[in-house]
Amino acid sequence: MNAADAIAILPLLIVTGAAIAIMVSIAICRDYMVTAAIALAGCAAAFGSIWIAAGQVPRQVTPLLVVDHYALFYFGLILAAGMGFVLLAYDYLCECESGRDEMYILMLVATLGAMVLAASSHWVSLFLGLELLSVSLYGMIAYLHTRPLPIEAGVKYLVLASVSAAFLLFGIALLYTAMGTMELPRMAALLNSGVPFDRALVLPGLALVITGLGFKLGVVPFHLWTPDVYEGAPAPVTGFIATVSKGAIFAVLIRYFYQSGARGFTPIFVVFFIIALASMIAGNILALLQRNVKRMLAYSSIAHLGYMLVAFEAGGTLGPAAVTFYLAAYFVTTLGAFGVISALSTHGNELELLDDYRGLFWRRPALACVFTAMLFSLAGIPLTAGFIGKFYLVAAGASAALWTLVIVLVVMSGIGLFYYLRVVITMFGGAEMSRASEPRIQLAPNVVLTVLVVLLFWFGILPQTLLRVVRAAVAGLV
Repeated sequence: MNAADAIAILPLLIVTGAAIAIMVSIAICRDYMVTAAIALAGCAAAFGSIWIAAGQVPRQVTPLLVVDHYALFYFGLILAAGMGFVLLAYDYLCECESGRDEMYILMLVATLGAMVLAASSHWVSLFLGLELLSVSLYGMIAYLHTRPLPIEAGVKYLVLASVSAAFLLFGIALLYTAMGTMELPRMAALLNSGVPFDRALVLPGLALVITGLGFKLGVVPFHLWTPDVYEGAPAPVTGFIATVSKGAIFAVLIRYFYQSGARGFTPIFVVFFIIALASMIAGNILALLQRNVKRMLAYSSIAHLGYMLVAFEAGGTLGPAAVTFYLAAYFVTTLGAFGVISALSTHGNELELLDDYRGLFWRRPALACVFTAMLFSLAGIPLTAGFIGKFYLVAAGASAALWTLVIVLVVMSGIGLFYYLRVVITMFGGAEMSRASEPRIQLAPNVVLTVLVVLLFWFGILPQTLLRVVRAAVAGLV
């Protein structure tokens, strides 16, 4: 690896250095504020270094990583979410008696794993990135070990993530047996060259890979862990899982299945068609039945991943751009929704039941308005980023004549509006709790939520800037 390669992967190096710096800082003297500052500065420096790395792209850095505009776009999304997590978790963890600092080490390692996934061009780097992300999430989910729900959620995620990794490894083994390589570009060349290959190994291998990635995404029928983990994990961690983890896996899905041409295989197309259909229907119907806000958002996330699969199925030049734009809007909206929950919660008392939000507007009008804006974006109400994102998804599906998926997307979005409005109506209803029962909102969550609201309406009213960046990012994939 030469100097140009090092510059290309500079964001990865900075995040790694920040994690090591926190370890050294903790070993010398524990100071929670210093630890959080190092984590925030590391993510911010890595985010800023994206513009430096952009001068070297596209660049193949060893056979394992490819740094291109697509990878850099996802680096930006992941690092922005990481900065948001640091600020949201700071006050949330302040009441922990001890052991607060290690959460930021886990977060930085998980962020590094997600970034490796976005830049992977080899099955080995893909699996290493996936394990860096997953193993860190085990600890983040179960971090508040004095409470029963985080431990239960961490164990469930550990078991199911291990099973999904086994499926993924078996699928990779079958693909390697059939093609003799684990480099994604060479696999793509073999699949597109017309050279005969053993379909009896390739198709089952792809099916197992989809199964492994499907568990990580939490789409139907691999979704059973999602509501329990969302409910049990600390609120800032839930927001991190819903954005960084899901976004990194979708980045891998788009890169591999588009560049390899595997998406064009009829059996693979049918599999994703069924998954998209089932995720949209099951996610929305199950969300209707929830009285727990975190579980409702968990099932809602399943539905939103189904929406993204509609554009993923559409392909062409519009499909990957629509998915990537929607992911950016989804990051903003979901991080904002869980940011409100984090701001209202403490590590010992999370406001997650619907009744906990009754009359919130009359006690915390600013937070209630922010939460309302995020829910409206998830529902696809005009002037929000979610509306532009859904419009883009529908346009992509219509351009490929996927009318069944488009109709289901529209109908299920209408159903989703009901349970989002139920939360809004509850917040604007009569107050039942006194102001004294609410935690004092600190500066850091206010800053994060303010930035997210600005982005929410900026992308919804003036989306041209983000659209240009998205189109440039996905230009090399199609």
